[in-house]
Parts: sequence; structure tokens; C-alpha cells
Amino acid sequence: MTNLLGIYEKALPPALSWPKRLEEAKAAGFDFLEISIDESDERLARLKWNVSMRRELRRASEDVGLPIDTMCLSGHRKYPLGSTNPDIEIRSLGIMQEALTLAADLGVRIIQLAGYDVYYEESTSDTRLRFIDNLAKSVEMASSYGIILALETMETPFCNTVQKAMNFVAKINSPYLQVYPDIGNVRNATDNVIEDLRTGKGHIVAAHLKETKEKIFRDLHYGEGRVDFPTYIEELLALGIHKFNAEFWFDGGDNWREELLRANRFLKQYL
Repeated sequence: MTNLLGIYEKALPPALSWPKRLEEAKAAGFDFLEISIDESDERLARLKWNVSMRRELRRASEDVGLPIDTMCLSGHRKYPLGSTNPDIEIRSLGIMQEALTLAADLGVRIIQLAGYDVYYEESTSDTRLRFIDNLAKSVEMASSYGIILALETMETPFCNTVQKAMNFVAKINSPYLQVYPDIGNVRNATDNVIEDLRTGKGHIVAAHLKETKEKIFRDLHYGEGRVDFPTYIEELLALGIHKFNAEFWFDGGDNWREELLRANRFLKQYL
């Protein structure tokens, strides 16, 4: 069985063109790229790309030989599915519809959804109910495209473990809603990471491999934190997971190519 290791788009310098970004990711040894649709206006604007722009990126992906298999859709942090503001709620569902269309055009198979009901306001029973309702609508949309939505375990208590994500999966009860855990976030949420991963058996479609420390969720190099990569990856493999994504960030340095290679070597030794 082949174990695939992708790379998060934000690990590469943002000034690179798409063909160059794909070429550098492939040269560093990665198997696919995860595109980011975050809350910034720049990346949300990708949802409005015209047909020729979408075809150009898909052609570049095919020419380089590096697929864009997954999408990290964190734009809902600004426009959350759980918002009780009608205008924001409409925008959140619009983002979901546009993201599915873009994913279908690019060949994306899995859209990772941020596990937030709301982010910039207080989570309440109302926001939770709105989240569940609009998550169900999102899954229904995804089913018509044959694209899987998968909840990411986040850094807030609302959905920071696989077990919590599975509560929503069980409630929606659709093959088009699964779990895409971030093992760094899970490690910061519980000391029982293995037990937590096992609660998602049969429903984890991929995993983010990210380094974390207590109360620190990003911008760490592999090996600097407390994530037990060999143990957690071994468990994920035993659970039938063979698709992984290296999540780290370009830090502005000139040695970014070396960082890509180092991250690839560090993680692939366990795959």
C-alpha cells in the first residue's frame, strides 16, 4: 500500500506562481498539494475564478504531475456556519457552494472543514444548532458532487478531538461527512491521542501532520514539539489511513527549499 504525503500550500512562498509552487512541492518529494481557501480576501477571491483560470491551474497540476487532492477550507472562520446573523449565514453557505464547485473543477476529492461553530464570537447552544443545521445542508450539497467534507480537529474546545468530530459525523450520518484530524491539535487537547484516534475508526479520510507544544498550535519545526509522530502515524496506518498532509508554514526565510526537504524526510521515515 502506498502512503501519500501532501504539503500544505502555505508552506511555500506565496509569491510563487502556481506552476512553480507545484514544481517545488514535487521536487521536495511530496505527492500532492493542499490548496488553501482561508478567510483572507485574496484566497476567498479564488472562489470566483473564471473557467479559464481554473483550467489553467488544473493543466499546470497535470503538466507537473502533482495533483491538488485536498482543500483546506478555513474561510468559514470569518463567515461561520454557526452564525446567528442571517447575512453571515447566507455568506457561509455561499462559500460552501462555491468551494464545492472550485473543488470539482480542480479535481479536489476532500474538503477539510474547520471544526468551529463560530470563531470571533461566543459559542452558544444557538450557534451549535445553526452549525449542525448548516453542516447538514453543506453535506447535502457535497453529495451531488461526490466530494467528501471532513471535519478538522481545531484548537478550540468545540471540536478539538476526533471523538467530538465523530459526534457530528454520527448526527449527520452521511458518507459525505468524515473526519480529517490535525494530530498536533489533538495532542494539545488530550493525553490519550491513540484512544481518541480510535474513536474515528472507519471515518478518518486523511490526517494533518503538524507539530505543536502545549498552548502553541503553529509555526514549529518538526521535532521541536511534543507530537509523537511515529506512534500516531503507526496508529493511523493501522486504522487504514494512507493519506497524510504536512502542515507547516513558510517563515519568510531564504532556506525554504531546505525546510521542505527536511519536513519531507522527517515525516516520510514514518510512512
